[in-house]
Amino acid sequence: MHKYPLLFVLLLGSFTASAQFNDTTNYHVIFNATGSANRARDGNAYLLNNGLRFEVKKKSVAMNLSNSWVYGKSNGALTNNDYSTSFDFNLYKAMPHAYYWGLANYNTSYSLKINNQLLAGGGIAYSIYDRPNAYLNISDGILYDLSDINTTDTTREVYYTYRNSLRLQFHFVVKDLITLDGSNFLQNSVTRKGDYIIRTNVGLGFKLNNWLTLNSALSYNKISRTQSENLLFTYGLKVEKYF
Repeated sequence: MHKYPLLFVLLLGSFTASAQFNDTTNYHVIFNATGSANRARDGNAYLLNNGLRFEVKKKSVAMNLSNSWVYGKSNGALTNNDYSTSFDFNLYKAMPHAYYWGLANYNTSYSLKINNQLLAGGGIAYSIYDRPNAYLNISDGILYDLSDINTTDTTREVYYTYRNSLRLQFHFVVKDLITLDGSNFLQNSVTRKGDYIIRTNVGLGFKLNNWLTLNSALSYNKISRTQSENLLFTYGLKVEKYF
């Protein structure tokens, strides 16, 4: 037994292999891996957060494939085993500063009591402000939600509903040194009162040099139907290379 608590923080970091979009480069791959471990006299805990994203962009269409997995334990008990995969696309054929979008998303989450969830649908998005170093976008649409959830520890429910999906997305760069990114969703059922989903992701980065960035991210998720929520804060280093 240690005389004093021992705190050990494991920094796995974040690696990005990317090709900056231009007339000839249309592919972008991003891999992130962060985590933490805490060992103390009264117990121990650890959390791993991994993500992989592949992007294809052309003049009239953009497609993205994303996967994320969060796994954690505290004093030997499982706290997180949350997996998500999604495919989305944008069609740039709408009015100026606007585009159509489509989405298919699969989730399973121990912390949110989701056994299986499929979300699919589409809508329209509008860029309120769009510059190389500043971007603010709002979108809305309808999603079909087919879910298998645990409403209580002993009650399992399979149901479907249609959701209005409202998203606010932003990206800001200050003097090429500080970046602020955010993607925030409010997804209310159009037929079930009090049935909503909140998803918020905000990231802050400090560029140390041309290839190294110190970054942090805050993620919050809430599912009203399961009365569950989680809050995840991660931090690490992002190594970036353009080619």
